[in-house]
Amino acid sequence: MKSILSSLILISIVLVSNPAKAQDLFPDGTPIPEWFRDTTPTDISALGKQYTITDYGVSRDSSLVQTRAIQAVIDTAFVNGGGVIIIPKGTFLSGALFFKQGTHLYLEQDGVLKGSDDISDFPVLMTRIEGESVDYFPALVNADGIDGFTISGKGTLDGNGLRYWKAFWLRRAWNPDCTNKDEMRPRLVYISNCKNVQISDIKLKNSPFWTTHYYKSEYIKLLNLHITSPKEPVKAPSTDAVDIDACQNMLIKNCYMAVNDDAVALKGGKGPHADEDPNNGENRNIIIEDNTYGFCHSALTCGSESIHNYNIIFRRSTVDTAHRIFWLKMRPDTPQHYEYITIEDIKGSVRSMVLIKPWTQFFNLKGEKDMITSVANNITMKNIKLNCEMGFNIEASDQYELSKFTFENIKLNTQNAMLDNTESINQLTLEKVEVK
Repeated sequence: MKSILSSLILISIVLVSNPAKAQDLFPDGTPIPEWFRDTTPTDISALGKQYTITDYGVSRDSSLVQTRAIQAVIDTAFVNGGGVIIIPKGTFLSGALFFKQGTHLYLEQDGVLKGSDDISDFPVLMTRIEGESVDYFPALVNADGIDGFTISGKGTLDGNGLRYWKAFWLRRAWNPDCTNKDEMRPRLVYISNCKNVQISDIKLKNSPFWTTHYYKSEYIKLLNLHITSPKEPVKAPSTDAVDIDACQNMLIKNCYMAVNDDAVALKGGKGPHADEDPNNGENRNIIIEDNTYGFCHSALTCGSESIHNYNIIFRRSTVDTAHRIFWLKMRPDTPQHYEYITIEDIKGSVRSMVLIKPWTQFFNLKGEKDMITSVANNITMKNIKLNCEMGFNIEASDQYELSKFTFENIKLNTQNAMLDNTESINQLTLEKVEVK
């Protein structure tokens, strides 16, 4: 009897002394794999020969667009079995670059790879943008079908977006109904059909469009990144920091994000039959942790082009002057299911803690007579302390069904909690919600 009691006490001590390990589960209760805890820095000495671009015909003249010369260095490395493309100190202007299997990108301290502000330096090709696979413009840095691609260093990817932003707002003033794609503009980084990707330590700024976009890729780590675009004096439209589009197993850790749109947006497809299109897909097993957020429209957003998000964790982060912590964009033309999402251990200042409402910008039922019903369930927000203008900004709608929401240990310093709007949620748990 004494030995059994001793064993029980020992088990209790182990659980209390290491609670993080005991609770390291995805929202659906499945264990989080060890892969998510490995944040080993990229070691370029293990990635093959190093190709400093200025040793291979690239000029140090920062006024020259040198797309062909830089691409030639990438191609040379590929033909010779792979290696690391080094951007040395200085500014190097380029259009779209395409990395290949075995090639990597390293930006030295004060090394800047800067995008051209002439859209003709970005050829039209089949790509993925705003929930569709269409002919559009590639990014400055592109990687497709690569296993083990890395971007690292202490340098900068600069999208040089000012001309594109000004042109966008001018077009919008002329035609308020113009779409985000109508003003032709590239992204900064586009990763598609890849696995075992790591992007670490660099700065990414001033993207003309989405800053980083990941499509149908898996096992991706974004570590210690600094991602920014301005909200003034010229707003940088649609410059999401991270767009996750039909991906699984992804870690975003120790990053700073401040952009004039969503910080992390979960994409995947749009339209009445989006869930039947093989080009679309779900996002699964995504962990976003230990980050800091400046101004953004939302720290974490489901949508606006999204069909299924499952096992999403957003935790241990500070948010400063964001519009929202969490935003569910519910499209009336797309079958959406957002489930098993946990937001926890968040502090800071925002406009609202959570926003749930119909999203009707540019929607298209494509001949369908009825609006599409969407679902959000098993959503948890806990251990949150915020200064905010409002707390629970939740709109009731016949367009979607909300169930199994938990708000626990929430402390809000706000003028308007809007707790009355939570009545549209079935099986709602409110526990230790304090409003001042």
